[in-house]
Amino acid sequence: MTTPTRAVVAFGANLGDREATLLSAARELADSEGVVLRAVAPVIETPALRPHGVDPEAPAYLNTVALIDTTLSPAALHAVLRRVEDAHGRVRAERWGDRTLDLDLIVYGELQQDDPELTLPHPRAHERAFVLGPWLAVDADAVLPGRGRVSALLAALEEEGS
Repeated sequence: MTTPTRAVVAFGANLGDREATLLSAARELADSEGVVLRAVAPVIETPALRPHGVDPEAPAYLNTVALIDTTLSPAALHAVLRRVEDAHGRVRAERWGDRTLDLDLIVYGELQQDDPELTLPHPRAHERAFVLGPWLAVDADAVLPGRGRVSALLAALEEEGS
């Protein structure tokens, strides 16, 4: 039997019934073979980010983070996340565009990989308070591989005013 790996998944939605979508996506993830949902952080609301920065005209996001244990490979887990997004009407027409659901694999154990299909840990997680804050809420000892303690990364962002 394969030993489960702890993974962190970030959830975001800024179109449709955001809260219902996040709850449904968490249930679907928990119901996936090879996945055990361990915790879901409280939901927070954040402004939409674009490549140029905050977009106050765009609908705000609801964000949360889930801790899971999985026997799936990183690629298989990533495929599950894409299927859940697609089931909720995710359209990938515009990079950083509005979306019904965004699921990002933030960490997969201690794995560090730079792959065109899946970079781990997520390459911008250390810059995202809307990922770090909820993650810290469900794992006070969280560490982002290659970057350090989540509490320190979040404190640094707060000092910068991000």
